Amino acid sequence: MKAGNSTIVNKGGKQMADKTFPGRLALQQRVLPAYRLPFIDTLAQACAGGLSVFAGQPQPGEQITAAQRPEHAVLVPARNRHFLDPSSPFYQCWQPGLLAWLEDWQPDALVVEANPRYRNTPAAVRWMHARGRPVIGWGLGAPPVSGPLAAWRAGARTKFLTSLDALIAYSQRGAREYRLLGFPADRVFVAPNAVAPAPTQPPPARPDHFNVRPHLLFVGRLQERKRIDHLLRACQALPEALQPEVRIVGDGPARPELERLAGQLYPAARFSGAHFGAELDADFAWADLFVLPGTGGLAVQQAMSHGLPVIVAQGDGTQDDLVRSANGWQVAGGDLASLQSALAAALSDAPRLRQMGLESYHIVHDEINLETMVNVFIHALRKVR
Repeated sequence: MKAGNSTIVNKGGKQMADKTFPGRLALQQRVLPAYRLPFIDTLAQACAGGLSVFAGQPQPGEQITAAQRPEHAVLVPARNRHFLDPSSPFYQCWQPGLLAWLEDWQPDALVVEANPRYRNTPAAVRWMHARGRPVIGWGLGAPPVSGPLAAWRAGARTKFLTSLDALIAYSQRGAREYRLLGFPADRVFVAPNAVAPAPTQPPPARPDHFNVRPHLLFVGRLQERKRIDHLLRACQALPEALQPEVRIVGDGPARPELERLAGQLYPAARFSGAHFGAELDADFAWADLFVLPGTGGLAVQQAMSHGLPVIVAQGDGTQDDLVRSANGWQVAGGDLASLQSALAAALSDAPRLRQMGLESYHIVHDEINLETMVNVFIHALRKVR
């Protein structure tokens, strides 16, 4: 695995350099999602002087569950003030108290969201630089800007990003976008977006055939953007010999309508409600294939750790490094024909599907996991000291 032009970890996910940051680290976030807590606490344990996180609450309707109590990091609440919705190209966020937090914590390094729409961040960058301390940006990347005032918005983004000492991207695609802006390649790092540690259990043994019908699994919140309706329609359109049993695990506002639709289109779909722990492990053990037809989806890596091949919708690039031709399919978002084609390919060859599941396991065991993600952060921090 590489970050910029510098090798950071070997295939086993073991860092070649020192595994700790010898100072105090500060991390700024607009919102700290609950799913980030394992990463935050693992990173905090790798910082000799500790980790303090400054983060606020999401806007109503964002459907983000904010983290509450890290075990090893210090969470300082911000009072976010918003202009427009985060989905708007003209969204702005103010976080009063950011400089006061830095004054109190006195970090040796600061990691900020690489987002120029957070209006207090430039002042924090100047505060750190005035004291000779580095600032690293962490973000998705810098895709082409379009729409109203595109040139002005792109210029503002470039000005902000080039004020930083290094950038950490979620994916190789994001890293390429940062480098295309002219950011030094040796100061661009890739920390693959991980939400779980490397699996400790061996990959499950599955036979080279399906049990009567193949088993297809979805896990996630039941809402429109997950496109479970497309999954039902795609399964209905498959040849009868390939039509799978479908287990939909999760709950949410769209469940009543989806259950009605399943009754009409695909009665072989079963809605199990939300499962956790051993119940969810049993769902993954039951499955032959994991499918995420819409956006989001924290369960993809969990499915891969259970040795499952995956079908996911294309998104912001964070899936590119995770889902490859060797372990699954990326389908065009909202494209029913693309989803149906991937399902037909997956379910027509059980032995091949088993090999793809083993490749999924090796990707999350060896490459994309919390340990690797933290190692990249520590390497980047030590590089800019």
